[in-house]
Amino acid sequence: MILDPASGTPLPLAGQLLRLHGPGARGGNHSARRPTLAAELQQEQLEVITRPHSSLEALAAEIRAGRTYADSLARMAGARIAALATSPLPVTPHATRTGRYDVLQEKFALTAREQLTCGFHVHVSVDSDEEGVAVVDRIRPWLPTLTALSSNSPFWNGTDSGYASFRTQAWNRWSSAGPTDIFGSAQAYHALVADLAGTGVVNSPDFDARLSANHPTVEVRVADVCLESRDAVLVAALVRALADTAAREWESGLQPDRVPATILRQGAWRASRSGVHAELLHPVTHRPATAGTVVATFLEHVRDSLDDAGDTGYVEESLVRILRQGTGSTRQRQAMERGGLAHVVADATSLTQQEPAGNRQELVSASC
Repeated sequence: MILDPASGTPLPLAGQLLRLHGPGARGGNHSARRPTLAAELQQEQLEVITRPHSSLEALAAEIRAGRTYADSLARMAGARIAALATSPLPVTPHATRTGRYDVLQEKFALTAREQLTCGFHVHVSVDSDEEGVAVVDRIRPWLPTLTALSSNSPFWNGTDSGYASFRTQAWNRWSSAGPTDIFGSAQAYHALVADLAGTGVVNSPDFDARLSANHPTVEVRVADVCLESRDAVLVAALVRALADTAAREWESGLQPDRVPATILRQGAWRASRSGVHAELLHPVTHRPATAGTVVATFLEHVRDSLDDAGDTGYVEESLVRILRQGTGSTRQRQAMERGGLAHVVADATSLTQQEPAGNRQELVSASC
């Protein structure tokens, strides 16, 4: 979010910041040394994109560098950057004027006009569309846990929404958003995408996990932008391990859980509602269980992949911290109690730029 440093109100300055960034910004020039920035649906937000990485340490460094750089541009325009998934203060967003976004604004009306949300998308490379669809089919029950661990959007239009991730609720207004049923093959996946386009409603589906249209990757899209960079690194590590585990299951002939998407939607709702502070839907039994139990089950599910990548220690330490201290949503509510919504934004602005002490062992590419 691009914010007024005094009031905390979002400011429609993305175009100005991208002009300060210079040529090639909106095209996503990954070859440049400087961080890659891009426009988003609304002018009050800015997307920061990393290059692909194989190590968490390198990914963490680039996430921090991207946030610092975006904030330096915002300061030139009299603003600041904060990693918030929704605005704590009321806002009337200003649409980014491009052909694609103009169509969305016209077609989806209030849904598009109100859609000022910041997600965290993680891409993991796959060898083929068949492997990618096999991964998408097998990671479905585990995705709500990522929403819970990344939850960072308790406020909406100046009030406490009652949700840990209200971004998830706002995002699911889009017609193709949410969990999917089993595809079974790349052919079936592409046939459904073509059928969706044939309805005249959507050209690119907003599935929780999908094959990227532009890269040889699976793109996981369920996380809020994380208030702290170390939490973003955790989510990336878990997504990579989840995809790797799913690919191994596919190669061994293990079939995906055929739980209906309607049930998975209930798991996503629970994760959105309470984050890690109440029961979640267990990814195996699909019945309520404590957040600690669900997180422990997730960890055991991906442990072999984490071990192979050398990420187990970082992930275990991070999960213990989040279960003990809470997520960005927890931090926002604590700031609200101390000083109101303006303090929420000030605290988030400070924490977005702060590199936490400890946990420095910081694959994948990310956009937030």
